[in-house]
Amino acid sequence: MIVHDSGDRAILVEYSDLAETMSFYRAMVDAPIDEALDLVPAARTILVRHTGDRDPVLAWVRSIQPASTVSAADADPQVIPVNYTGEDLRDVADSAGLTVAEVISAHTEQTWTVAFGGFAPGFGYLVGTDDRLHVPRRKRPRTTVPAGSVGLAGEFSGIYPRSSPGGWQLIGTTDAVLWDARRNPPALLTPGTTIRFERR
Repeated sequence: MIVHDSGDRAILVEYSDLAETMSFYRAMVDAPIDEALDLVPAARTILVRHTGDRDPVLAWVRSIQPASTVSAADADPQVIPVNYTGEDLRDVADSAGLTVAEVISAHTEQTWTVAFGGFAPGFGYLVGTDDRLHVPRRKRPRTTVPAGSVGLAGEFSGIYPRSSPGGWQLIGTTDAVLWDARRNPPALLTPGTTIRFERR
């Protein structure tokens, strides 16, 4: 772990990899302190925003032991229905050495965890337990990807919350609303949330 000050009211904690970051994030969520106001996880870091009282926050960060699980095992996964008709579904199958049916089964038969958010409001980077779906991004990104598109890239799955450019391999679509400013919280997929995809 490496700790950096980020202004006078935050510290940035670096970890060795995504799995370690997720386990420490879960541990921090499960054992909060008053001085730590907000936690913002990323692929290998957690930004800890604090009250300005740095020393107890630093001591807390250094004392935290990683959680034994990276997901909220006691919570029922959020179910997201997907229409598996994505433009890249066949390419994903070929890249993974699977049939189209096996890709769909691999995507729907595992529990996914939101590791962190980014890219666009409501976009969650989802990690699963089946590495057969680890596929590269497209060599040529699309200039426009429709909202609700479900994709794969590297070790992640994700859902585009709005129309935007993107280079993920598209395997399906969903009507789920990923971002709604009237909702609390606005993002459907927040770090630590578990989800399961269901074929529609």
